[in-house]
Amino acid sequence: MRGFQFSSFIPDDLPKGSFEELLKLFMELLNYTAGDANEALQWMNELDKKYKITNEEYGMGDFIEDLKKNGYLKDDQPNGGFIITAKSEQTIRQSALEEIFGKLKKTGRGQHQSSYSGQGDEKNAERRQFEFGDALDRIDMTQSIHNAQVNHGIGDFHLTEKDLEVEEMDYKTQSSTVLMIDISHSMILYGEDRITPAKKVAMALSELIKVKYPKDTLDIIVFGNDAWPIEVKDLPYLQVGPYHTNTYAGLELAADILRRRKTTNKQIFMITDGKPSCLKEGAKYYKNSVGLDRKIVNKTLNMAAQCKKLKIPITTFMIAKDPYLQQFVREFTLTNGGKAFYSSLNGLGEYVFEDYVRNRRKNIK
Repeated sequence: MRGFQFSSFIPDDLPKGSFEELLKLFMELLNYTAGDANEALQWMNELDKKYKITNEEYGMGDFIEDLKKNGYLKDDQPNGGFIITAKSEQTIRQSALEEIFGKLKKTGRGQHQSSYSGQGDEKNAERRQFEFGDALDRIDMTQSIHNAQVNHGIGDFHLTEKDLEVEEMDYKTQSSTVLMIDISHSMILYGEDRITPAKKVAMALSELIKVKYPKDTLDIIVFGNDAWPIEVKDLPYLQVGPYHTNTYAGLELAADILRRRKTTNKQIFMITDGKPSCLKEGAKYYKNSVGLDRKIVNKTLNMAAQCKKLKIPITTFMIAKDPYLQQFVREFTLTNGGKAFYSSLNGLGEYVFEDYVRNRRKNIK
């Protein structure tokens, strides 16, 4: 029998030496090195040794010089290394948007359709009979003339009020969103990097809002033992800390931010992989990472109920599969009246995107 011949697997999607291809790899590696340019370049050197991603005409030294010349990299004089620039930060966000959400062009409108039709701002595909008070510029003349021909015949053509059809309109809404990201230690435990996909989602969502819905607001909160807001520009450098999970503090801060927003539609997206395991009491921390602590759980559920009173739905993206944790998420969701997705890391971005757009097409009450 002839049998099979095996050889080493060599990925065919590695760069072949051009600046554009190497730049894509460099930007991807920056996600995994928390924005550390020196570590990313070291990884590229190792890949070059193993897979020959450069060539004799264009080496890693040329690539580094081009990064500096094109404004992606600058010398960090005190440490003798390199740091990325604001241009690199924006490129990382754009790459995340293209990877997760596809290429989206700026519309300039910055608002969203709701599920309520009527005297709105944006045309939709629905048509209805003309009613007294409808604006004349909303009459669909082509369909109205067609109706007149059908109703009265071509030989005796005349147009009546009953022949007129108008285009339905959608109201537009604006939305304020807080995205909460769990940075507790479990986000890198068990041999799985969970923080990098969460960062990518946050960068993609922020870029989506910036280019497509610029009148929306997006605030980003990270939570471990405590919770604090971060800027979009800080996302590439975000790292997991030696923290427990103070979900209550994150929700409290998110609700406080949204309480000050003047928009009608408000929501919280929470990306987490674990249970609440920490509270802050005065200057001390109450911690319990074994099972579900009743004291911590009850206070977290109370915060979910308060958000419901404020008409702030919480959508939880759970990236852990433990049955008892999923049971907690179900109880949490029921208390708030929000939604929960039990997502894999690969599908996380699509879940967040679809739910964000879906929520923007309705008035959250």
